[in-house]
Amino acid sequence: MSHAVVSREEWLDARRALLVKEKAHTRARDALNAERMALPWVKLDKTYVFDTEGGRKTLDDLFDGRSQLLVYHFMLGPDWDAGCEGCSFMADHFDGTLPHLNHHDVTLVAVSRASLGKIQAYKRRMGWKFPWASSHGGDFNRDFHVSFTPEELAGETINYNFTDLPSGQGHDELPGLSVFHRDAEGQVFHTYSTYARGLEEALATLMLLDRAPLGRNEDETMNFIRRHDEYEEAPPKSACCAGAA
Repeated sequence: MSHAVVSREEWLDARRALLVKEKAHTRARDALNAERMALPWVKLDKTYVFDTEGGRKTLDDLFDGRSQLLVYHFMLGPDWDAGCEGCSFMADHFDGTLPHLNHHDVTLVAVSRASLGKIQAYKRRMGWKFPWASSHGGDFNRDFHVSFTPEELAGETINYNFTDLPSGQGHDELPGLSVFHRDAEGQVFHTYSTYARGLEEALATLMLLDRAPLGRNEDETMNFIRRHDEYEEAPPKSACCAGAA
């Protein structure tokens, strides 16, 4: 991509024009957040049980004494050897947020269908500390539309991101974030879920790349992402030279 090279005064004119749009975007985001918080809730009557480092726990237990729970649906299936690269990228952002979330009455937990042993092994490999539970053998992932059976994948469509999508992609696990609230009486409510690119705003790395001169520099969505222990020492040529062509 080529860029015009201009005087400082011309640059300031262009930057101020963009700032007007950025401020409008910020106000629109604030309005959208208000609508998100105003969504109606659904009371959960079904009991979900998970394997955790602290033993078997229900969804209610995962709140860890707080009133709000964020569950990241991490793509790590029972027969997978490693977690999804994109989910691993997301998880790299979790540990630093935990003290701030916890002190704001919010618990963050990842949930996968893999066994607890497989989760713990991958967690050790990646050096993470955040809570991560196994839903192996339960309905939690399927009920929140992030895991799919062979029969569903053999059909024409799967339900993901609140719509029916062609099932030919063959993904038995997909990412998402589901949010829950527990009231003073101990009732648990599902308040929100988001999937696919709806997760992007939680990825601070992408938000920073969007402000870098070459942006995300991707051919397909996040195709530059690797697990953090799999990057080559030097960046790929396309990443450092794309703007020079």
